[in-house]
Formats: sequence, C-alpha cells, structure tokens
Amino acid sequence: MKENKDFSWYKKNDVKIDNDSDVIKIKNPWKIATIILGVIIVILLYMVITNTGLSASSISGENAGKIVTDFLNLQTGGGVNYISHNDLGDIYEVTVSYESQNVPVYITKDGNYFVQVAIPLSDSPQSPQPSNNQELNQRVEDISQDDDAVKGDINAPITIIEFSDYECPFCGRFFEQTLQLLDEKFIKTGKVKLVYRDFPLDIHPNAQKAAEASECAGEQGKYYEMHDKLFENQNKLDINSLKQHAKDVGLNSGDFNACLDSGKMSDEVLKDFIDGQSYGVTGTPTFFVNGRPVLGAQPFSEFEKIIMEELNK
Repeated sequence: MKENKDFSWYKKNDVKIDNDSDVIKIKNPWKIATIILGVIIVILLYMVITNTGLSASSISGENAGKIVTDFLNLQTGGGVNYISHNDLGDIYEVTVSYESQNVPVYITKDGNYFVQVAIPLSDSPQSPQPSNNQELNQRVEDISQDDDAVKGDINAPITIIEFSDYECPFCGRFFEQTLQLLDEKFIKTGKVKLVYRDFPLDIHPNAQKAAEASECAGEQGKYYEMHDKLFENQNKLDINSLKQHAKDVGLNSGDFNACLDSGKMSDEVLKDFIDGQSYGVTGTPTFFVNGRPVLGAQPFSEFEKIIMEELNK
C-alpha cells in the first residue's frame, strides 16, 4: 500500500519531510483546508465520540515504530524499516524508510489506530460522502468499472478493479511481481478481467499526466500497451518521456500529443479518483476482487486464494 514515494499517509502544502524526501499530500480536487495534524485531531475526536476512542494505556515510541513497520511490511512484502519516532501528544509520528525514501506515518499512542489519510474537509457539495466501507474490511458491492479499459474477457466471472498510481513504487511492485502471474493463470484463461482505474497521488508530481497519457493511448486502442510502458519506466514519466513512450508503443504522435497537452483526459482521471474515495480507497494500490478488498502489493498467492474462493462459489 499506500507509499513512500507512496504510502497513503499525507501531509499538506508546505509541510516538508526531512532528508530530502517528498512532500506527501493527497490529490486535491477540492480545497482541503487543513494540514495532516489538524485532520488527525478530527479523527481522534471522532473515535472518542463514537466510543472507539483511545485506551488509557500507552506504548513506547519504539514499540509504536515496530508495530507500524511490521504492518507495512505485511502490506508491501518487505523493505520497510523503522527510522525514528516523534511524540506529538496523543499520537506518535513514526518515520519509516522504503526504497530510499523517508516518510512519516502516524499511530495512536495505545497502538490500536493507524492514521492513514488526510480527509478532504470542504463545504463543496461535490465532496464525496464517507463510504460505509472506509476500513475496507468487507466486500464493497456495486463497484463501477466506469468506461475504463478492460484487460481480458469482458465476460469473465471474476472482475479485479485496481485503483493505482503510475509513480507509486508499491504499484510498480504489483506490476512486476504479481500481474504477470495473474495474467498467465487467470486473465488469459478467461477467468478474470482486470479494470485499471486511476488514483494519482499529489506526492507523485508526474502521476496525473501519466494517468492522462494512458487514457489518451486508450483513444487509439492501446491503453494497456501504454499502461505496461509506464510501469516499466516509472522513473521516466515527465511530459517529454510520455510522448516518447507514445511513439514507442506505436501511437499517432500528433493525436496523442494534442490529447495530452490539452488536458482532455483530466476529468476522466478525476472521476476515477472521486469514485475510489467513495469506495474507501485511501492509497495505492487498492484492489477489489468481485468487490472484496485487497490492500497493497500483495503476493500472487493472496490474489489466487480469493479468486479461487470466488470461482468455487
């Protein structure tokens, strides 16, 4: 999950992260008015009001770091390391490293709650209502495929909907380590179809235009050719590189460049993002296998288990 480059824990605007790491913030289609610490207070108050609040006991910062690191390593398959912690009162800010990036994440001092996401606080009527499945611990019914590109047989009995970000290292891990196995065993055999939906995070400066690039490629019938090219070149997602990738996969350069430069596909990408939030998506990659949530770059065995359970119903 969710990203370091790309966890799903976000800071806002000019709140910098030490050691030259990225500024982490959620993609903001609305005017989010608070930075992460303000949001955390809101979340903590909500937990108290709803009787899910904090217990009286507290764990040490070192133990909080171990809990967070163990949790993230389960989500990512490993590679997350504890660096340090900072006592912020009711919570710990724990700094972890992943793929040479240092990222702050947050845990309540009783060790029971992992604060993952800055929630959009806005008076805008366009802001999505909280999903009934925000914790994504149960099946989410009626997830829309929208009109997004399908990989595999459109009549396959199992649908995997992926909310992802082309610049997210965990999403790249799924592409490299899991997708090929899913393709060979389930997609090419007609059992599974994959629908990729965009969830670009503001932590990744090139993610938005990369998402638009894949949509522009889809206009020419080569969505997944571009999808694969982008994940194979996650360190080359600037505008010039996107245009070169389009040439490499055989797109009409004039049509592709006009589409990309105009921002024609920005609304399509935003629609995916808003839909994802309405389903409880807070970070990438997040998958729904016939509505059953799978969080993070899980190994093939986890997907296989769920797919077989669904096929055997």
